Amino acid sequence: MTLVSLTFVLTCFSQQRPKIGLVLGGGGAKGAAEVGALKVIERAGLHVDYIAGTSIGAIVGSLYAAGYTATELDSMFCQQEWLSLLTDRRMDLSGEPYKQVNGVTYIFGFPVHDQDAPSWGVLRGGSVEQAVDSMLSLRNGVEFETLKIPFRCVAAELKTAQEVVLKDGAVPQAVRASMAIPGLFKAVVINGQPLIDGGMMNNLPVDVVRDMGADIVIAIDLQQARHKTREKSSSPLVDLAGMIGLGGVADWVLSRPDIRKYNDNIKAADVYVNPPLPDYEASSFGNASMRRMIDIGEEAMQKQWDKLMEIKRKTQQ
Repeated sequence: MTLVSLTFVLTCFSQQRPKIGLVLGGGGAKGAAEVGALKVIERAGLHVDYIAGTSIGAIVGSLYAAGYTATELDSMFCQQEWLSLLTDRRMDLSGEPYKQVNGVTYIFGFPVHDQDAPSWGVLRGGSVEQAVDSMLSLRNGVEFETLKIPFRCVAAELKTAQEVVLKDGAVPQAVRASMAIPGLFKAVVINGQPLIDGGMMNNLPVDVVRDMGADIVIAIDLQQARHKTREKSSSPLVDLAGMIGLGGVADWVLSRPDIRKYNDNIKAADVYVNPPLPDYEASSFGNASMRRMIDIGEEAMQKQWDKLMEIKRKTQQ
């Protein structure tokens, strides 16, 4: 077979093969379970074509899209000092009950007030952004277009509560926006929009990875309770919030459109994995907890082995 004919065959195969999309939901520390699930996906020999993630799923997804293996992510999750990373804690001030440095007030090293950034939220999340930037730099994946696997992450516009899908520019900044929990982390301004945690609108972005071109979707959901869809209702709260530019947020509180999308996205996944994590919280950071949640995620995905093998057959025909 000549080089030209071989190239033609490979091109046709690439065009005809069903594309696999991976969805990684939000859930704080419980994202460790996603790493365990990735181990089984790799063991099954599946090639992921597209990735979409929210919050902690954006962190895991961006690193996997950059080329890190599940085994490498396992080591990162178990060795990382997550509490210090997520809270921007200064360990050199950990013994100080109260300290002000460059306009920032610290209590035992934790930043509780920043006079130069008085917006909602206590934490800037700069340490997380720097850590992700450092890890992605090692794999030449700081920009979306340089990632090995196409990747999208979800955030929400603060004032309007509209979903924003981030797909270009700096990945660390986008990831930082996707995990900016309202009231805890300060919003991240991208293209003039103040963005917060994407879980507010789309915590399991199956629809996003479908829009990217995925024919088959594997979704890993970290939520531990299903919710009933609410009907939209009117309230004086919405009118009042609209006067101060936060009408979208008030409307979200009343109607919870994220629940409707979440329930729809569960139904739209071809392989849906919901690791049982009732004993863990989004804040359950710590080596022992991480190790166990990784194992739980692996066990949950392993139960889907027959479906994964069927996907493998479909994508290799």
